[in-house]
Amino acid sequence: MEQHIQQAIKERRSIREFTEEPVEPELLHQIITAGIWAPSGLNNQPWRFVTIRDKDISARLASLTHYAHIVEAAPALIAVYLDKEKMYDSVKDHQAAGACIQNMLLAAHELGLGAVWLGQILKNKQQVNEVLQLSEQYDLMAVVALGYPLHRTQQSRRLALEDVILHELGGITP
Repeated sequence: MEQHIQQAIKERRSIREFTEEPVEPELLHQIITAGIWAPSGLNNQPWRFVTIRDKDISARLASLTHYAHIVEAAPALIAVYLDKEKMYDSVKDHQAAGACIQNMLLAAHELGLGAVWLGQILKNKQQVNEVLQLSEQYDLMAVVALGYPLHRTQQSRRLALEDVILHELGGITP
């Protein structure tokens, strides 16, 4: 399913309800590949990932978030981390993680999957690391829940440009 970037950006929605159809590992790898093509400062590529398709592990992770129903219903999860040993600038590396996650969400959309970026689970990031058997070297940035959408009826709107552009300096005057 080929899409233009502007169209995909505008059509992608957070999907929180999924069918029970499993998500193939190859699709998860394509999504992660899109993520690793995000920009990072000095091209340090500090991101690391854990894919989860095990219902017992998903249930343990679900207990660590207010959004347990989404985590339990998702056929697949991708935990997105920053490797603290690869980081060089906290702000830049956190921005890179956000760009990585956005690429992943757009890739999931292109592949016909639904996905949602879950951040509330970060309050329990240490326990998430314990469940996933990871050391404190890895700093959880998000868990992305993925699956085939139960429906695509989600609606959204954005502020008008005049509400978000503070100033337009320079350029050609009429």
